[in-house]
This record gives sequence, structure tokens and C-alpha cells, in this order.
Amino acid sequence: MVVITGMSGAGRSTAARALEDLGWFVVDNLPPGLLPTMIDLAGRSQGAVPRVAAVVDVRSRGFTADLLSEIDALKRRGVSGRVVFLEAGDEALVRRFEGVRRPHPLQGEDRLVEGIARERALLRAIRGDADLVIDTSQLNVHQLRAKMVAYFGDDGEAQPRANIVSFGYKYGLPVDADLVVDCRFLPNPHWVPDLRPMTGQDAPVREYVLSQQGAKEFLDAYTEVLRLLVAGYEREGKHYITLAVGCTGGKHRSVAMAEQLCSRLRDEGLEVQVVHRDLGRE
Repeated sequence: MVVITGMSGAGRSTAARALEDLGWFVVDNLPPGLLPTMIDLAGRSQGAVPRVAAVVDVRSRGFTADLLSEIDALKRRGVSGRVVFLEAGDEALVRRFEGVRRPHPLQGEDRLVEGIARERALLRAIRGDADLVIDTSQLNVHQLRAKMVAYFGDDGEAQPRANIVSFGYKYGLPVDADLVVDCRFLPNPHWVPDLRPMTGQDAPVREYVLSQQGAKEFLDAYTEVLRLLVAGYEREGKHYITLAVGCTGGKHRSVAMAEQLCSRLRDEGLEVQVVHRDLGRE
């Protein structure tokens, strides 16, 4: 079972439709108290409904406490439940609500931003316990759908999947990162005239970054850390990990190091995808 929740306007409906297209049975706006009933009905289908998903949001009364307690109850029953939390920045949410000319469900007589703030505070505990957080601030509907397909397309949940995101600190931290790695301790290729126009995907930049003192040692040590974390996530039933690798602009060091970490994790047998968030942004 997958529970889709998160900020209003962050793409819950798009995520739900993606699962429907993958053959999941999806129910929208399900009160948390009906999650056990939904599981029971699926269990009586004699295998006809093996995968179910529910969109649960603040339209349901007693949302936060009920959802957390119901998910815990399902796990005690042995149900393989995952919580997907869709996140977006205030600016993106305001733009989307203004685009469709609809009020926020918690706005009332106040401003739109106040409704967003109330919802963000209400969802804080659920976001902290989510198995997968997806930041849709810079995603269109096709990109969000592609992410859902990447995570749930083959229904393979035998081990955690890793998503590695390179980024530039000057553009802000990825809000959906589980772990953040800082590569600014390495010399910046930006200050080498021949390397400045290139990126971390180009061989000369990659060779420059990896030849620096501490680069190989860092990769060796952090790969070992990730090996331990992945094993721990497996034991705890967490199937998704997002690793953010940052440098100043997200063009050289973070890109090269993200690619190297991806290669090493794939050698460990882990399914990994890499996204260079800020590449080409300058």
C-alpha cells in the first residue's frame, strides 16, 4: 500500500494518476480511518487488487493524528505501507493556486500564504516520517510522473533505491534530501580557465576533481557510510534514499562526485538514478 500525501498544489493528483496508469487501485481523499477497511477489501479480492494507493490530505478531519496512528496500525498487521510526501516551496504553490484561481483549503478569509503556512505546520510530523519526499517546485507534471514510474514502475522493493541530486549551494538546498554532502572542500575548476566552460560530466573536469587531495579518500569513506545506511534502511523498511551532493554552483565538483557515487553504488547492486539539478542554470 502507498499513501500519497503532502502540500496542496504539490501534485498529489498527478502522482495518483501515475500509479493508476501503472495498474494500482487508487482512492482519492480517503479519510485515514478507512485505510484498514480499504486493505481488508483488497485482501478479499483474491489477488485481483494486489496494490492499493490512497490520497490522504487535510480535507480529512483529524488528519495528522489519525494518519500516523493508522499507518502504525497497518505496519503492526504486516501491511507493506509506504508514505509518499509531495513538497513544494511557497513561491511555487502560490503561483499554482493563482494560476487555477482557487483558494487554499486552509486559507479561510486570510491570505493564500497563511493557508499554506497552516498546512505546512500541520504536516510537519508526517513529512518527518515519510518514506519518500518529492520536491515538485521545479517539476512539471511529466517529470513528476516520471519520478513515480521510476520509484514504483516495476514494483521492485527488495532493497532501497537511491536518488542522487547534484546541486549548487547558491541556489539553495534540495528540500527532499535525506543526506547532504558538501564538496566545497575540493579546489574549484571554475578558477581554471580551460575548465570553466565545461561541466563535471566532461572528462577533463572529472579527472581534475578526482585527482585532488582527499577526493578518493572521501569517496571511499562515504561509500562505506552509504553501505551501512542502506543496510539499516533495509532493516527498517525504508525503500528510498535521496542523497544531495553540493558545491558552489552545481556545475563542476558536485556533478563529478555525484556521478562517481552513482557508479560505486551501482557496483554494490543498488538501483540508482542521478539528477543534476542546477546544471546549465548559470
